[in-house]
Amino acid sequence: MEFPSARLGGGRETGAQLVLVRVDVHFCGVNFADILVCRGQYQEKPQLPFTPGMEFSGTVLETGAAVSTMKEGDRVIGVSGFNGMAEECIIDQKTLWQIPERVPLREAATLPVSYVTAILALEHRARTRPGETVLVTAAAGATGLAVIDVATNVLQAKVIAAAGSEEKCRLAMQRGAQSIVNYSQGSLKEAVRKLVGSGGVNVVIDTVGGDVFLEALRSLAWEGRIVVVGFAGGTIASMPANLLLLKNVSAMGLYWGRYKEQDFPVFSRILSSALQYCQQRRIQPHIGAVFKLEEVNDAFLHVRRRKSTGKVLISLK
Repeated sequence: MEFPSARLGGGRETGAQLVLVRVDVHFCGVNFADILVCRGQYQEKPQLPFTPGMEFSGTVLETGAAVSTMKEGDRVIGVSGFNGMAEECIIDQKTLWQIPERVPLREAATLPVSYVTAILALEHRARTRPGETVLVTAAAGATGLAVIDVATNVLQAKVIAAAGSEEKCRLAMQRGAQSIVNYSQGSLKEAVRKLVGSGGVNVVIDTVGGDVFLEALRSLAWEGRIVVVGFAGGTIASMPANLLLLKNVSAMGLYWGRYKEQDFPVFSRILSSALQYCQQRRIQPHIGAVFKLEEVNDAFLHVRRRKSTGKVLISLK
């Protein structure tokens, strides 16, 4: 969305401007997608120049004349497409949600991408049931820890966390996983087999791709479900279709951004659920690092070099 003016009241409002809200941004999430879009490697390619930043939290400074869902001073989170890493953001009221009183702005900024992805993957796509076993890859990342949090504390599932270092595995265990696998030390499939036997796992949430995806696919139980969330490892695997047939398993994708465009009621309901879970303390987001706006390149490098665990935020205040 282009900024129509420095302030909403800078002139006569058009129809589109009537529903805009000007927000004082406090925190903005750093996502791998922000790095990809800046490098021209993301599915969506905004016209240059653009400001990265897909999610943010802040307070309302000003509202258009037709805004009915919030007022000046309200605390909000927003899903901005690509313009959130700025001191102020002008955005349609439809893509703002009020933050419950007991949820801090810093914590709220972690929810729109990582936790909506986790809930969409586990609930909406995989239909995870209580007592089922969930395998999550890249388990110490922002999405991985969100999957552990939601699966364990909301859905009452059992989680096997797979990550690429002992340090990351320990963090995943501390955050609620029942078992851990370091896939840098050998076969993921064999490690999972040792944990659950030949029966396999019911659900896989994969953000890595490549060989990790294929081994996770081979770890599924009868009528298991694998959800493809991303390809952080840099390789998109080709999947032998016979692997789906042999155990009647399902492979499905999850593209977070398309839900906002194609099925907004589902997107909005799940983000509202994440806010409610956070207010109830059923989920507790893990923030791994906070950078200042002038340190944004350091923040990107921190994520790109796989040094980050949990959510990385930019602080605008």
